[in-house]
Amino acid sequence: MRQVVLFHLLLFFTMYSAQNYPNVALRGKATQSQRYKGESFDFGAASNAIDGNTNPNFIDGSCSHTASQTNPWWRVDLLDSYTITHIIITNRGDCCHDRINGANIHIGNSLTLNGAANPLVLLFGFALRVSRRAVGRFTLIYISICFLVVLVSENLSLQGKATQSSLYQFGFAYNAIDGNRNNEWGKASCSHTGNDRRPWWRLDLRKTRKVFSIKIVNRVEAVEERLNKAEIRIGDSLDDDGNNNPRCAEIIVSPGKVLYEFQCNGMEGRYVNIVIPDRSEYLTLCEVEVYGSTLE
Repeated sequence: MRQVVLFHLLLFFTMYSAQNYPNVALRGKATQSQRYKGESFDFGAASNAIDGNTNPNFIDGSCSHTASQTNPWWRVDLLDSYTITHIIITNRGDCCHDRINGANIHIGNSLTLNGAANPLVLLFGFALRVSRRAVGRFTLIYISICFLVVLVSENLSLQGKATQSSLYQFGFAYNAIDGNRNNEWGKASCSHTGNDRRPWWRLDLRKTRKVFSIKIVNRVEAVEERLNKAEIRIGDSLDDDGNNNPRCAEIIVSPGKVLYEFQCNGMEGRYVNIVIPDRSEYLTLCEVEVYGSTLE
């Protein structure tokens, strides 16, 4: 029969400070397989693990706790799907540190088998770090916990500063990071360069970041093909206006498609460039969203 355990769980991005990101677990909803009821302790509710209290001592009343059963589990519903890239687990401090061995964590969007059908993020022993990107709404853990923090990436573009190779009419570079995905040129929410040789648009994130994904909204009411074969480049150099930094992706335009998403897998850099190489063209971007985290 599997032993239960109490511990303090932190999910967050590699090498990042927790203060930079909201703890979405605090607004989630927790449940567990069966609540523990001992002779002296009639508590251990699932919600205790997301109450904001990090106390790892069970008798102080801020830990969840399942009954001793086969495959006990605890689950948090984050109420929306998020990206989780790093998991750190701190075990219970007052006793029973070996009970954590063999526990596992599943993250995903399914409730099949109480969430166990979701991808297995890790199978772990005591006091380990695991760097891995996972996406999901539900976090399932086959043990009970004292505290859980889920930190997620945010749209860093909203904090940045944009510039571009030239300006066409009212297509200011800032329009691509104004938080408005409207892709009709006449609504004044798209950036627009002139007909430049190798036109470019650049986002200054103000400090080096780790970039996980980028979303780009293209103009589609006309001339959507202009964006075809544009490149996304990320790095710390301003050589050639930032266009020589490493490439994350190339944009291949599909007719009628509005939103393009690219995985940059933690590329590091202060500058995010979008450049159309090797031809004269107009560069129009109706929104650029950069999701990532601040490096320490």
